[in-house]
Amino acid sequence: MSVHCSSSLPERHAIPCPQNSFSRRRFLRSAALLGAVAGLPSMVPSSVLGAAGRPAPSNRITVGCIGLGGMGNGNLGGFLGDPRCQVLAINDVDRNACESACKRVNTQYNNQDCAGYKDFRELVARDDIDVVSMATPDHWHAITAIASLRAGKDVYGEKPFSHDLREGRAMVTAVAQYGRVWQTGSWQRSSGDFRFACELVRNGRIGKVHTVEVGLPTGGPGGDAPFTDPPPQLDYDFWCGPSPWAPYSKDRTHWNWRWQMDYGGGQLMDWIGHHGDIAQWGLGTEYTGPVEVNPIYAEFPKTGIWDAATRYRIECTYANGAKMILQNAEGQHRMGAKWIGTDGWVWVDRGGFETSPKSLVKDKIQPGEINLYHSTNHISNFLDCVKSRRLTITPAEVAHRSASVGHLCVIAMSLGRKFRWNPETEEVIGDSSATALLGRAKRGPWSIV
Repeated sequence: MSVHCSSSLPERHAIPCPQNSFSRRRFLRSAALLGAVAGLPSMVPSSVLGAAGRPAPSNRITVGCIGLGGMGNGNLGGFLGDPRCQVLAINDVDRNACESACKRVNTQYNNQDCAGYKDFRELVARDDIDVVSMATPDHWHAITAIASLRAGKDVYGEKPFSHDLREGRAMVTAVAQYGRVWQTGSWQRSSGDFRFACELVRNGRIGKVHTVEVGLPTGGPGGDAPFTDPPPQLDYDFWCGPSPWAPYSKDRTHWNWRWQMDYGGGQLMDWIGHHGDIAQWGLGTEYTGPVEVNPIYAEFPKTGIWDAATRYRIECTYANGAKMILQNAEGQHRMGAKWIGTDGWVWVDRGGFETSPKSLVKDKIQPGEINLYHSTNHISNFLDCVKSRRLTITPAEVAHRSASVGHLCVIAMSLGRKFRWNPETEEVIGDSSATALLGRAKRGPWSIV
């Protein structure tokens, strides 16, 4: 498993953010070695050992952040708020975003230790970085992830897990190959209502489940997107990376990349790692997938640069006969996940929780029943697992399976027909056109092999 790029790093692109050339972790190792050689106790300043209530620098988990857009900045705040770690490096191809994040980190720590980079490979190459927080656009997920894993970093990666299904399997393989800890930002798993809803379903409170409705957002931006020269602070060619180059528009990059299939996957892929992930958790199918995918309807923009579906309904059938219906939330199909069984139903969304019968909301899951993985803070759970080397609440295989449902739905909508799927071998059955859409070609010099 490797990521192929240029044989050597390009000219260094460090954003002007001062950093210490000799890390405190290395200083402590050297000081200890010097003391041992001289037969003397190591005298280390108290400032290096850490303030009361905060681990000494040598014991902190060091963090590098790749991608500082909306979710990247949110995740950065989570790491900055945990005293067990220290952010040492920032990467973004937008110089303004990089400098702003560096300033935020240095202000938080009251020092100038955080370095900024335009090329993520320079951040990944630092041997004093323990973990990487990755929040790039979808088309960069696999390449930055595998490079980080290969360099020995544990990874907190944003959803959706991957940009296509074959990328996802390559990422799962890399996590196992390099023995790393992975957490996907499907943070709803660390919320009590979502966990309790899944426990009710898994423990048979609504009988045999035959349907789960997954409500996802509708639409995306519309209209024309004017083409201009890229702003001077953005390396637009690097931003396009492994995806096809296209004329720059301010509406193509940053937040709005989501609605263009070369870079994202529309509302369906943007949310499959949330409500689709929870639906699988409740069904108990988080390590498998559907056996048939049937697009009932899909509507696409007719003008402009946007090409992701805005309205859609896809039915996924599982081996046990249960159906997952993914649809943009409108009418009776609400946002969230709703499991429907022979004896009732459970619906959960952010800030919403309903059951039938109503008494289920006060039910208790007993110790001898299925008690799902308990986490109350997604980033904290990741850091716990970095220390313990245990599986996180959203490990790579689970995140890949959730994203796979979305990828299969995208393929079905693109073809306009249903197809059969073998979730064990991850192969399309008897449809070469669908098989061809399981992966995407990469623009050079980037590739995954």
